[in-house]
Amino acid sequence: MLKKFRNMNKVQAIYFLILAFTALGLGLSNDVLANYFKDAYQITAYQRGIIEFPRELPGVLVIFIVASLSLFSDIRIAMVAQVLSIIGIGVLGFITPPFTIMLIFIFINSLGMHVFMPIKDSIGISLIKDENIGKKMGQYKGVSTIFTMLAGIVVFIGFRVGFFSFTSRWKWIFILSAGILMVVLILFFMLEKQIGKSIKSNKKVNFIFRKEYKYYYTLVVMWGVQKQIMIVYGPWVLIELLNKRADTLAILSIIGSFIGVFFIPAVGRWIDRFGIKKLLYADALSFIVVYVVYGLLSAGFSTGALATIGIPVFLAYLLFIFDRMSTQMGMIRTIYLRSIAVKTSDITPTLSLGLSLDHCVSIICAYLGGIVWSLWGPQYIFFLAASLSLVNLYVASKVKED
Repeated sequence: MLKKFRNMNKVQAIYFLILAFTALGLGLSNDVLANYFKDAYQITAYQRGIIEFPRELPGVLVIFIVASLSLFSDIRIAMVAQVLSIIGIGVLGFITPPFTIMLIFIFINSLGMHVFMPIKDSIGISLIKDENIGKKMGQYKGVSTIFTMLAGIVVFIGFRVGFFSFTSRWKWIFILSAGILMVVLILFFMLEKQIGKSIKSNKKVNFIFRKEYKYYYTLVVMWGVQKQIMIVYGPWVLIELLNKRADTLAILSIIGSFIGVFFIPAVGRWIDRFGIKKLLYADALSFIVVYVVYGLLSAGFSTGALATIGIPVFLAYLLFIFDRMSTQMGMIRTIYLRSIAVKTSDITPTLSLGLSLDHCVSIICAYLGGIVWSLWGPQYIFFLAASLSLVNLYVASKVKED
């Protein structure tokens, strides 16, 4: 029994290291892509929306890919995902290809990230052997947040001292990211050695779509809308309207991650204490408030009614920080799915289906968002997102108390 406990502790330690290095690697690549597109290719807001097609298409395809690999364990699929991410971002570190070729490698890198997303949660849930799932998931997110903050520090220092640049021949930030993801690949080999085939793949080739999960599907579709606005056009307000560079966004990410170190584990505890229903209400209301304020600020910046210094900019910084923290709130949806799962084997395929649904919406929103920004102004993107967030309130009202 003692030997089994020691092995479990070692497995948990390896998994925490995987989360840590994954967050560090993505913080040095995925979190700075908006600045890469601007500095290396001088794209417009419309082109920014177009780029999201190859970036988000893997999220639509992931359900088919995960299902096609159903004979493999989750750990083996995670290894494949890391290889794809390494190739995609590593090549962009060594060359600056033409715009269309760059999109191919962005697609490869994104494919690896998106395949890993549901698999990561599935592996993490399978390692939780007690009833405090909210607390443990909070710890998982807390570790990721700490190393996202560390990545932000590296980005800030690297760009400030001139070591990192998106206009140089070699993009050392992407090369470093690929090296860190290689460490993650090695850690997965270690994890498989510790547990063998004990974490079997729960995936099914036949996709699962149950009426019991209708509110979960609604939540992930709405997340697709919110995520796209939050990840793409939120930072674009700072980059395009306020001319902020990678070092400024990095320091904001550092602050958001530092707060998240304490906030995200607290969310896990609040789920255990107050229940999923109340947290869904809080999540929905926070999105509505943030996007209304974001819309007002972006309208002021684009028309010149607000100064690009002082309090308005400070408010934009606060919203950006809050956005960075709210990306970690996805564990509420994951835990909600676990609480309503008809069978444990439904979790991984349902997470994969949810990922595909939210990315179908993301692709559409990215394209339409670029058009709306170019023709009518950025504020209407955020006002639309705030209006659609009312659907989240409706879902929260339908969720049963724990």
